[in-house]
Amino acid sequence: MKIKVLGFATSPRRHGNSEDLLEFLLEAMSNESDVITEKIALSDYDVKPCRGCNACEKKGVCVIKDDMPALLEKIKEADIVVLSAPIYCMSVCSQAKALIDRMQVFRSIKYVLKKPVVPPENKGKRMGIFLSTAGQDWDTVFDAAIPVVKCFFHLCEITEKNTEYLMINSVDKKGEIKKHSDAKILAEKLGKDAILKIRDLKVK
Repeated sequence: MKIKVLGFATSPRRHGNSEDLLEFLLEAMSNESDVITEKIALSDYDVKPCRGCNACEKKGVCVIKDDMPALLEKIKEADIVVLSAPIYCMSVCSQAKALIDRMQVFRSIKYVLKKPVVPPENKGKRMGIFLSTAGQDWDTVFDAAIPVVKCFFHLCEITEKNTEYLMINSVDKKGEIKKHSDAKILAEKLGKDAILKIRDLKVK
């Protein structure tokens, strides 16, 4: 059985530090014969902000016409969902936040319509990974992003115990992550460990 990994590169700056970190992770995962990886560069997609209209509470479908429905289907089908986002003004970039806000559809399906977001047999057998980079060297630079990311994975039907984090600060200029002492090593290890874990989850 193939393991499907879906990675979101959400930075508006293509091939920057957070996307490079995602590439390190996905490359390590793709070396495994049973793994299929897909990277979504969010800047290539039309994802409009949530309107807060709550129309999705009626049929579990968003009324906004853009690329989000296709992305929601990919999220539902993935075994591992990776969200990679840089920190802008102490939280995830606005492109990542737009994606997260549009997860309101899953919230409506689950809590209002009382329907499953993913097939019941997949519940508890999915993983989430948050990758992030920040230019500042502050200890608190990622603190505000973490609750937002936890909400994202919760709506994806991914439990907190099955969510992993890798956050690297003090990398600002494009390409600095490649010069970081251990960012690539940590990302590769996380990728390999996640594949081992998801294999165990899928056979339980």
